[in-house]
Amino acid sequence: MAVPTVEITAPDLSVHRRGNSDIPGVTTYDSGRPGPHVVITALVHGNELCGAWALLRLLEREVRPCHGRLSLAFVHLAAFDAFDPSSPKASRYLDEDLNRVWSPATLDGSRRSRELDRAREIRPLIERADFLLDTHSMQTAAPPLLLTGVTDKGRRLAAAMGFPRCIVADAGHRNGARIRDFGAFGDPDSPRTAILVECGQHWAKRSVAVAVATCRQFLAALDVVEPRLLERLGRAPATGPQGVVEVTEAVTVADGRFRFTKDFQGLEVIPKAGTVIAYDGAQPVRTPYDHCVLIMPSRRLAPGFTAVRLGRFVA
Repeated sequence: MAVPTVEITAPDLSVHRRGNSDIPGVTTYDSGRPGPHVVITALVHGNELCGAWALLRLLEREVRPCHGRLSLAFVHLAAFDAFDPSSPKASRYLDEDLNRVWSPATLDGSRRSRELDRAREIRPLIERADFLLDTHSMQTAAPPLLLTGVTDKGRRLAAAMGFPRCIVADAGHRNGARIRDFGAFGDPDSPRTAILVECGQHWAKRSVAVAVATCRQFLAALDVVEPRLLERLGRAPATGPQGVVEVTEAVTVADGRFRFTKDFQGLEVIPKAGTVIAYDGAQPVRTPYDHCVLIMPSRRLAPGFTAVRLGRFVA
């Protein structure tokens, strides 16, 4: 499969990569007034550039909190440093996916990798966050998505943001836990809330605009930045009724010969139950119900990886 066109360059983070905190890559601004600790992360995957551009915009345009604290974190700088536009898929991670190690058992265990070392380094920041926005991008040119988890609090935050238009309520991946699901974020009885945005295709210019707009709406929804400062990020995006897809299951690859029947991009609605959408080796993968929505069909189809998530639109 051809590599998509790389429309954006890697941003120059040299001024900000050290940060101003005890964690390299993290810059924290404290308003000096009571309020929540709000965290926005980028570069959890080293080749997903749009979030880094959005954080750079926040830093350079001096977007600061009016109460509480705001932390901006460039997470996987080592993988980012390896980004090569001629081989843009290669620097997602170095040893293992940094967004699949966020369980206490893994973080507290003895196993070592460059990703685990970095996750352990930034863990105190994540544990201090009252609200977290984790910025990502996708392999395909699908519409942007807000992934809220299965708790009502995540869906409420997404609704307050009003952008992007599609909310996905999902439980995660079998091959490891994400930052968004770590600790109290996944506890429905805790007020601490995390949300993940998939801004569009990894290297499309539009993904940068989506990342900036999502950061703007996240900060506006939490009312931690004055509107006049948010205006430095550009006009508010168009908002409107949001669609919610509840994910019912994830299709995990069992056979290295996994293949889709079509070049699905994401958010396709398959009308009839029992439709074959892929083959896992010789085994057909069928839609479990009518009007099944395909969420983020993957191009990484090795055994143990998520091939696609299946869901349906709900009220």
